[in-house]
Amino acid sequence: MTTRDRLSVEAARLFAERGYHGTSVNDLAVALGIQKSSLYSYISCKEDLLADIALTGAAAFHAALDKVPENTAPAQRLQLALREHLGVVEGQLDVATVWLQEWRYLTGDYRELFVTERHRYELRIRDLLDAAVEAGDLRKDLDADYATLVFLSVANWAYTWFTADTDVEQVTTKLMSILLRGIGSEGSG
Repeated sequence: MTTRDRLSVEAARLFAERGYHGTSVNDLAVALGIQKSSLYSYISCKEDLLADIALTGAAAFHAALDKVPENTAPAQRLQLALREHLGVVEGQLDVATVWLQEWRYLTGDYRELFVTERHRYELRIRDLLDAAVEAGDLRKDLDADYATLVFLSVANWAYTWFTADTDVEQVTTKLMSILLRGIGSEGSG
C-alpha cells in the first residue's frame, strides 16, 4: 500500500471517528508517522482527502448497484440493491460514514460533483422502485419519492449500528420484509 493509500485509509478512519473538522492535518501526519509538512507532497489541502473519500464512497455504492442483475424480477432487484448497499456499508464502514455524514463540508467543484453522484444514486434507487410498481410487485399508489427516502434512510443509517458481528444477509431479509410488508397488522388501515 502506498503512502497516499495509507493516508486515505487513515483519513477515512479519523474523519469517521472525529469528524472532518475534528481531525487536523497534524492528526493525519501522526497517524502515518510522518512530518506534517510531508503530507503536502500527497495533498494540496485536507479537503482533497475528504473529496477523495466521499467520491470513492459514491463510486463504491454505484459499483455495488451495478452488480444487481437486470434480468431479475423488480422486487428481487430491490432486495439485491439493499443487500449490495449494506455490503458497502459493512465492508467500508469508515468510508460509508464519511460519505453519509462528512460530505457536507465539501465546497466548490468537489461538492457539486459529490451531490451529482449522490443524486444519480438516489435516482437509480427510484428507478428500481418505479420498475417494481410497474411490474405489480409494489402497490400502484406508491409515492416513489417517499419510498426512495425510506429505502435510503433504512440503508444509510446502518453505519450507525453495524458491528463486526452483523449478518448482512439476515439484516437485508428483515429490513426488506418490513419495507415490503410495512409494520401494521393485516386489518389495520
